[in-house]
Amino acid sequence: MSSPGPRCPVREQRARWERKRGRTALELLETERRYQEQLGLVLQYFVCILRAKGTLRPAELQAVFGPWEAVHAASQELLPHLEAGRWGAGLAGLCRHLELYTRFAANQERASATLQKWLKKKRFRRFVRLQEGRPEFGGLRLVDLLPLPLQRLQQYENLVVALAENTGPDNSDYQQLTKAAQKLSEVTQKVSAIGREHENGRQLQRIQTLLSGRHAKGLTKGRWFLRQGWLLVVPPKGEPKSRMFFLFSDALLMTKPRSVLHILYGGTFVCQALYPMAQCQLQRIFGHSGGSGGGLLSLSFPHEKLLLMSTDQEALSRWYHSLTAAISHTR
Repeated sequence: MSSPGPRCPVREQRARWERKRGRTALELLETERRYQEQLGLVLQYFVCILRAKGTLRPAELQAVFGPWEAVHAASQELLPHLEAGRWGAGLAGLCRHLELYTRFAANQERASATLQKWLKKKRFRRFVRLQEGRPEFGGLRLVDLLPLPLQRLQQYENLVVALAENTGPDNSDYQQLTKAAQKLSEVTQKVSAIGREHENGRQLQRIQTLLSGRHAKGLTKGRWFLRQGWLLVVPPKGEPKSRMFFLFSDALLMTKPRSVLHILYGGTFVCQALYPMAQCQLQRIFGHSGGSGGGLLSLSFPHEKLLLMSTDQEALSRWYHSLTAAISHTR
């Protein structure tokens, strides 16, 4: 009986890369087919019908669906390349359309607000439910399908990066796949930044509705929300007082709650002071050990000093790191 030949680690590694490349390519193809099918359902049963019936004016249709038709056309262009195994050429072509995904992300807030406004109308709501009830949708709702392009963008990045990493430099697709992976990562980062801006805007609007008093205005411009929570303010004399703090990228806002029985502002917070983080000197007095004894922070400003205490040392540590980040942001 002949013994097997010597193992070749390089050949084995290349075989593993090729198997993973094949699995990734197949997943990209199968998920693209499903993606195009779902894009087509929304286009056929919502966009085209709403346009034909004149239910939504062109501006409103654009507000709800953004560049949906162009995204669908880009998928239609890509899929034949994937089915023929032309991965590099297909993905290079997709990269020429990635600006559509940035536009789609920028339109998300407007799309959600416009759709919610129209869903309050009985006839439109009935139409949407009728379309969603078609067997082709498999129980999916329109609100579930509208984020589909942004979900697909993340899948594109994951799959194309994996495809590029498992393609050797001697492969004819290598250069195109590498460039496509880099481009997809760049666009995904842009879309993520847009999403963070939208989320920050929602947080600032939420906080604005909670506030009253002379410092309540102007909190929605040019700042990032970092943290909120209760802390004890330790005065030079007397007992500590519980206050709600809102930390932004450039300022710390101290508030106290109004009575829920207040005629106009029940349940809101009175803005007491707004401290600029650019002028803050931060020091942790105690609360370094990670125990259960709480801790104390000292915040020094040109004309005032704050001593902030928490009985939860872990929470105080999070505040310390957030305050440090805000101070660094302003310098």
